[in-house]
Amino acid sequence: MSVDSVFRTRSLGVAAEGLPDQYADGKAAKVWELYIGDTQSRTQEYKSWVVSLLRDNGVRRVLDVACGTGVDSIMLVEEGFDVVSVDASDKMLKYALKSRWERRKEAAFDQWVIEEANWLTLPEDIPKPGDGFDAVICLGNSFAHLPDFKGDQSDQKLALQNIASMVRPGGILIIDHRNYDYILETGRAPQGKNIYYKSDLTQDIATSVLWVNNKPHMITLDYTIYVPKASLHSLPEVSKFRLSYYPHRLESFKQLMSEAFHGKLEHQVYGDFKSYSQARRRRRHATSSTSAGRRPESQTRSSSPLGQNPSVCSELLDHVSSL
Repeated sequence: MSVDSVFRTRSLGVAAEGLPDQYADGKAAKVWELYIGDTQSRTQEYKSWVVSLLRDNGVRRVLDVACGTGVDSIMLVEEGFDVVSVDASDKMLKYALKSRWERRKEAAFDQWVIEEANWLTLPEDIPKPGDGFDAVICLGNSFAHLPDFKGDQSDQKLALQNIASMVRPGGILIIDHRNYDYILETGRAPQGKNIYYKSDLTQDIATSVLWVNNKPHMITLDYTIYVPKASLHSLPEVSKFRLSYYPHRLESFKQLMSEAFHGKLEHQVYGDFKSYSQARRRRRHATSSTSAGRRPESQTRSSSPLGQNPSVCSELLDHVSSL
């Protein structure tokens, strides 16, 4: 019995070919820009970190493999990078295309390439320039949208291999996901500020975890968003949609990354865009109790130099350098 037959994974709609499109019915896409909040306010949280990392690595050409409505791509186009943006959801892409059209008189936006593509057929969908892109980015918890209906992670492995193939030797991949270790252990998302979402809309997000054969196969978030002055946005006052994610644990995801790059990589992990280092040195003498959402210190892999507890980070981000 497949996971999808047990648990409906998305708002009702017609899926995109080759990859389940959870935004196919347009419900999430319509309210997404309001949900994530002001674009400038959102990107300011991590703009300097991303841009500095790209420039420090001599990046010029960037492939955004999960551009959605174009928030991160627009940020990079404005910063002078040559950007190619792809997404599997035409409902999300139309907002990126609209932004490009509205700013088409700016040379950088006129040259911004936007295409529909999916990770399972990425090399066929997008031509690779020479040896590849200087950098590939996959931000906003996007990769976790790819489910594991076969139960062997073969689609996820193929997708990561295709994404890695787009990175030139010496180039970098930046990919992130929510802190699923914390969610699986506590049954809820980390509380407090979220790096990506700056909206002040009243919202209710119900978290569900599906276990199959004693293994976590899916985390589903049911969103209820209350939209003030909804008529001005041609939206209902209450917008509801469902998004589902595969719960990648940090250690297993690191292994997937190593396989995608055939072991030829340097891999660093960040929490909420702060460096993960000194974990075992700083915390090895700590207690191993598990209260208030903390996991045993023996399982805690890393911590920021600022003393941040990694177990309550909202986002975990992988920075991979191809060798």
